[in-house]
Amino acid sequence: MRIVIAGGHGQIALRLERLLAARGDEAVGVIRNPKQADDLLEAGAEPVVLDLESASVDEAAEVLRGADAVVFAAGAGPDSGTARKETVDRGAAVLFADAAERAGVRRYVVVSSMGADAGHPGDEVFDIYLRAKGAADDYVRSRPSLDWTILRPGMLTNDAGTGQILLAASTGRGPVPRDDVAASILEILDTPASAGLTLELISGSVPVMVAVKDIAGN
Repeated sequence: MRIVIAGGHGQIALRLERLLAARGDEAVGVIRNPKQADDLLEAGAEPVVLDLESASVDEAAEVLRGADAVVFAAGAGPDSGTARKETVDRGAAVLFADAAERAGVRRYVVVSSMGADAGHPGDEVFDIYLRAKGAADDYVRSRPSLDWTILRPGMLTNDAGTGQILLAASTGRGPVPRDDVAASILEILDTPASAGLTLELISGSVPVMVAVKDIAGN
């Protein structure tokens, strides 16, 4: 498979790129900063420099042509201001969804956030972030030509992955290693029946492959 990952230098994205490369798939990581290219090459991914805050739909679609799937794992980051929650966490996800449609790529996996909700109340930066992620998720789910999966991990950690997760429409809050999030995305990409699902993910006691197959009805 050829998988294009927005936010290609993110911690989850780099883990996913390594997993894809290890099994012989093509991973393409979209980055804004060309200085990050070497890290992607080291992970076995092809770096593509494109600023998703300023790119056109046509420019993004060119990157996506020929891809089998898209993973949106970009984010403005915890130190960004409120404006970039709108331009990255919502705007870039919408742009990439439009670009996927234009490029004819149906499979679209979003790394969202637990609690994402376009109607989330509050004026703190994290409240605005949750509204932006929720609005992006709503937009992706509204596109009839996309086979989407929305993945909402719990509190992300850098602990070593266990390969054991809880994956459900609602899990309750909890931590999950980034290793296990990447492994779950890979399994979701391999499971077409997971399309159309919005899923929460935390650490648990079920192997990743089994958890994904179970939730997808396989």
